[in-house]
Amino acid sequence: MTRYKPAAKKRRLAKCGKQTKWAPFWTVPKIYGKGRRVHPGRHTTIKRSWRKQRTKA
Repeated sequence: MTRYKPAAKKRRLAKCGKQTKWAPFWTVPKIYGKGRRVHPGRHTTIKRSWRKQRTKA
């Protein structure tokens, strides 16, 4: 990728980066109850790695 990126492209890439983060930890007891132990990454909307999949940005 180029050294200097347009601002619009940087915004799109930043959004893609935020979508791949884990969900907050408090979503687990809210969804499953207090006793269930589930990884918060299960609740993320889009699971994408920068190594494996490209974006349309």
